[in-house]
This record gives sequence, C-alpha cells and structure tokens, in this order.
Amino acid sequence: MTTGYVFHPIYLEHNIPGHPERSERLQRIMQSLESSGTLARLTSVEATPLDLELLSTIHDPNYIKRVEMVAESGGGMLDLDTYVNAHSYEAALMAAGGLINAVEAVLSGQVDNVFALVRPPGHHALRDQGMGFCLFNNVALAAQCAIEKHGLSRILIADFDVHHGNGTQDAFYERDDVLYFSTHQYPHYPGTGHWREKGQGRGEGYTVNVPLPYGVGDEGYAQAFEEILLPLARRYHPELILVSAGYDAHWADPLAGMRLSTAGFHRLTTTLVSLAEELCQGRLVLTLEGGYDLGALSHSVLATFAALSREEAEDPLGPAPGRSPSIDDLLQNVKEVHHLT
Repeated sequence: MTTGYVFHPIYLEHNIPGHPERSERLQRIMQSLESSGTLARLTSVEATPLDLELLSTIHDPNYIKRVEMVAESGGGMLDLDTYVNAHSYEAALMAAGGLINAVEAVLSGQVDNVFALVRPPGHHALRDQGMGFCLFNNVALAAQCAIEKHGLSRILIADFDVHHGNGTQDAFYERDDVLYFSTHQYPHYPGTGHWREKGQGRGEGYTVNVPLPYGVGDEGYAQAFEEILLPLARRYHPELILVSAGYDAHWADPLAGMRLSTAGFHRLTTTLVSLAEELCQGRLVLTLEGGYDLGALSHSVLATFAALSREEAEDPLGPAPGRSPSIDDLLQNVKEVHHLT
C-alpha cells in the first residue's frame, strides 16, 4: 500500500492560544509521525489553494467574502466557538485545496490512499455560516470536485467524528450522488443527526445517521460499521470513499463522552480500507476533523496511518474504563428506516 499525506505550514497559522482547536493539535501529530519513522514512509501530496469557483458551489459567495474580510481586518469570531485570525482565510483555502489534491492523487493512482492533515476542520460549516470551529466544508468540497471535475456519481462520506457533521449532511441532503454516513454522540453539539434524518426528495435514504448514546466504545462503533455501514455501502457501491476523521470520540477527549480507544480507531480505519478495496479499487481519502486531547489525538492518527498501510499499531493509552451501553435497539431503528431488515 502506498499511503500519502497532506500538510502545509499555513495550517499552523490558523490559531488562537487556549482554544481547543489550536495549532498544537497538528504540531503534535507531525511530531509523532516524524519520531515514529512513519513520516519517512509516506508520500507527500502538495497542498494548493482551493479554486474560488468551486468554493462557491458549496458556500455562498457573500459568506466567503465575509470570512475573507474578517481575516483581512485582523480576525474575529463567526460565532461563540469559531474564530478567524489574519491567516485563517488563506489556511481554509489551503485546507480544502489540500484535500482536493489528495482526492486527485488517489484518482490518478499516484497513491492508494491519503490522510489530509489539514486545519481548520470543516464538517460543521454550512453554506452561509461557519460554526463548530469550521470555516469551509473541506469534505463536501472534495466530494463536489470529484463529481464535477472527475465525473464520479457515487461517493460515500463516512464521518466518525464525535459531533454530527451537520454541514456535510446539509450540503447533500437532497442529492443521491453522495451517501453520507455518520456515527456521533447524541444528543450533543450541534443537536442534529437523529436516525429519522435520512435525506429528502432525490436524496431520501442517502443520509444515514447513527446517533449513539453517551459512553459507546470500540465494540459499539464496530457493530455500527458492521451492521449499518457495510451493507449500505455494498448496496450503493461507491466509486470513492471520503472520511471525516475526528478523534474526539476517544475516551480521553475533554469535549465529549464516548469510549473509543486508539485501537478502536485502528479497527474502524481497517474496516474502511477493506471496504474501499472491495468496492472502489482502494480509493480512500481521510481528512482531519476534531480531536482535542493531544496525546489521544496523536496516537490515534498514528494508528490510522498504520491501518492505511495494513500495519499493526500500538495503543499506549489502552482501553476505556467502564462499560458501554447496548445499541441494539438504535441499530434496529436505523435498519428499518433504511430497509436493511
């Protein structure tokens, strides 16, 4: 397996000290990749700025201009949680552009799979509003590029961030060229992602939410992937799999209450690698979303890269304490609404 990565120093310039979504997240990841020897085995995929015409297919031009103007003025807040500094607009363009380059590297056969280590994250960003630490919706833009530029018609987006990707869901809620699958803590920020939210119109059935209760761990996540994601993906038969890879479902993360471990993230990624090999010539591209405990984040990203290369990984933090709740009834509801029974 040839695995690529995307990184650019501008991603570190989007920063406010003390904010959970801070540059130290990516600094720690890069340090772990380098010290472990992993980075030397990866293929670098260049990051370049996103084309503004493509950006306006997902985001309102007035909103794009607003982010640019706030950055030019020195920075400010888009909402209570989401900041812009003087470098944020450039970093956001480069984040989305880096992910799109990752998609193109996979589609061209340059690499088998890629993990785009980008900031700011994206899956909460709505058409006309940044929120949840997100400015532009990187994964939605990458899917749109694959559809418009490369002629793909079936893209799977799998989102295992602990928060529901409301922006991604909203972008494709009435479309069938993207199947959006999300596991997330519920109820939790941003409050969306009930299993009854399944798309509408042409997109009915192509939004798949698995709203997990507090405290679900490795086995529950694996069960959701096995019983929901795998049969839906096989029915859909995607041409490309994109992943919103958030690590805030780790049991050590301070912003949520789930019980995934580093080994659990390795297992989920291994499932996605196998699924991509089975359905779409291994075409798999991940983009970094959340994850706010620096140790859990860096170890879990390292484990993800190991899984992308079909290697084993260490879990220095170990399993979560306590027990997970049953999700059998929830999964039955999801199965019924998506005709998997």
